[in-house]
Amino acid sequence: MIDYSDVQGLVRFGYPRMIEACFFLLRVESPAAARSWLKDVSITTAEKLAEPPKTALHVAFTCQGLRALGVPEDMIKGFSPEFISGMAGEESRSRRLGDVKANSPARWQWGGPGNEPHVLVMLYAEPGRLEGWKQTVKGPFWDAAFQVLHCLPISNLDGVEPFGFVDGISQPEIDWNRERQLDGSDELEYGNLVALGEFLLGYPNEYGKYTDRPVVDPKDDPENKLRPAEDQNDKRDVGLNGTYLVLRQLRQDVPGFWQFLDKQANSDPEERRRLAEAMVGRTMDGKPLVATTSRPIAGTGPDDIELNGFTYESDSAGIRCPFGAHIRRANPRNADLPLGVTGFFSRLIRILGFGRKSIRDDMIASTRFHRILRRGREYGPGLSPEDALRARETEGEERGLHFVCLNANIGRQFEFVQNAWMMGTKFDGLTEESDPLLGNREPVPGCVSADTFSIPQQNGLRRCIGGVPQFVTVRGGAYFFLPGIRALRYLASLGG
Repeated sequence: MIDYSDVQGLVRFGYPRMIEACFFLLRVESPAAARSWLKDVSITTAEKLAEPPKTALHVAFTCQGLRALGVPEDMIKGFSPEFISGMAGEESRSRRLGDVKANSPARWQWGGPGNEPHVLVMLYAEPGRLEGWKQTVKGPFWDAAFQVLHCLPISNLDGVEPFGFVDGISQPEIDWNRERQLDGSDELEYGNLVALGEFLLGYPNEYGKYTDRPVVDPKDDPENKLRPAEDQNDKRDVGLNGTYLVLRQLRQDVPGFWQFLDKQANSDPEERRRLAEAMVGRTMDGKPLVATTSRPIAGTGPDDIELNGFTYESDSAGIRCPFGAHIRRANPRNADLPLGVTGFFSRLIRILGFGRKSIRDDMIASTRFHRILRRGREYGPGLSPEDALRARETEGEERGLHFVCLNANIGRQFEFVQNAWMMGTKFDGLTEESDPLLGNREPVPGCVSADTFSIPQQNGLRRCIGGVPQFVTVRGGAYFFLPGIRALRYLASLGG
């Protein structure tokens, strides 16, 4: 059974009642003082308590932050290459993530070359408690331990992201009880219940394998702070119950979004709204554009059917939800093999590429290997679509999303989704279009344009909207390791 007291609570909870929050980006000034602060600080765990906490605190580290604490290089080598290199550490990675031109790390407020944080401290609180909580958290070692690079503010927009859509609706259901059969067999239907090892290190993932992570010999853990590794009983697991946290600050041009759509709709408010919903793939109040499925979806409960009980099987032509819509890109809701009936011969036929309902059925990688757990928060003042039509975006009115996601494999999960599905100009057989919300519109080799959004029509033709501007700009970003509680105490004991 999983030990929830060893898991940072952010993995299990989104803290909807804690509407006040802030994210501290820190650099380590005194390793000794930083280790003392880490030993004293009380991290919120994933345990369900009779009385839910009114505040929460979480701590994560960049690779440079672990080095600054004195973590040995041999141990750091056990982390993933993406984490070691960093989000902005390689030009090729920036290009794959779409971090070029206006999104270039050289333009970031934080996280770019020479401006990388070491530590992320995330504070959450119920209304009226945040300011007092900040002072309690700092304690006697904070000022000596850290230099504050930024304190990223959080806004309360009542569950609506800055463009005006209900947010945070679709999340994978984590298999906390480890009931899934992870034997490497194909899955013929989409499910929302995902292996624990996709989000926490130290457990089998959807391939039935353990993701690489740092482990140490027992002699290197003389105080027995760590637990043995499940797959290497002679080793102690530094990664156990930890995960990788991706943080990206995304500035949203809300006036630009609604003013562009208003022009496309000839100022017809109903048409303007329909175009916006086609780009997102949901109505503004969160309902999917496609009908709910008649079969149950594993990991989707009865209270979630209306918003998440659907796949795209009934919309194979993209008439109701365009192929390039944001939510269709982020989660294609497909299984391992093209659609068809079950059975050995049918499975064989599908593997060989015959008998498909649609030529698009096998164009997208299986969804279950590329899920992420989102924990983002909005920032900046709210702006209604009506007010956005009359507004002008200025630096003093910046608004957007602090995108946060958790995953055990940065490359296969976050980076794959961002590169192949969000920025990909040929997603699901499309051409010359990237994600209508997140796309940077920069041409890529073999595709001279990426500023189109197409909407299939009943008559077989597509409505193509060209000249779509960039609505979202990256302002900062980094990869962090969010350790288990035991591993956090262990890391704080090193180098002293």
